[in-house]
Amino acid sequence: MSIESKVRLVELLFDRLENEITDFKSQTNLHCLSGCGKCCTKPDIDASPLEFLPWAFHLFLNDKAEFVLNTLNETKISNCHLYQSLTLIDSPNGSCGNYRYRGLICRLFGYAASRDKFGELKLATCKIIKEKQQENFNNTEEAISKGLYVPIFTDYYMNLTQIDFRLGTTMLPINEALKIAIEEVLHYYAYRPFPSGLGNIA
Repeated sequence: MSIESKVRLVELLFDRLENEITDFKSQTNLHCLSGCGKCCTKPDIDASPLEFLPWAFHLFLNDKAEFVLNTLNETKISNCHLYQSLTLIDSPNGSCGNYRYRGLICRLFGYAASRDKFGELKLATCKIIKEKQQENFNNTEEAISKGLYVPIFTDYYMNLTQIDFRLGTTMLPINEALKIAIEEVLHYYAYRPFPSGLGNIA
């Protein structure tokens, strides 16, 4: 399967998730606090290269892939390369530097559930939402237990692996996943022509 085909399939999966999360948020009234990027500052986030393949392809189309790869190879920072804090001393406040192309883990966290050891669905969200929106959070947990639909981490990652098993099951520190995604695109096009009908895109 071509890189372009994989990118399209990942983006279709993301579009489906976006619709589900929009519905979930409207039913629960849960929301991230404006300007909060605390979850992005965790130094131990793991992700798969496949969920960042659309981002890497976007860089390639805009002739930025090699530059960003070199930057990633030189960085010693473990926080996500895409995260942009407002200031050096206030890192929890900020945003994704390329929100449109954020990964699956970034999309799921806060508005998706995982199963506990008893098989019960539990919303995986941050301490800030649990504490600042406690009533909504408690009501949401109860609604989920009664059948409210919520995206599930394992289901979405299983769908991702069906697009490319190797790239979808390889879980790495997030910056390593970003690097592998770029390398995958660069290697693919090393001896292939530039994608037809595609030029620099926003």
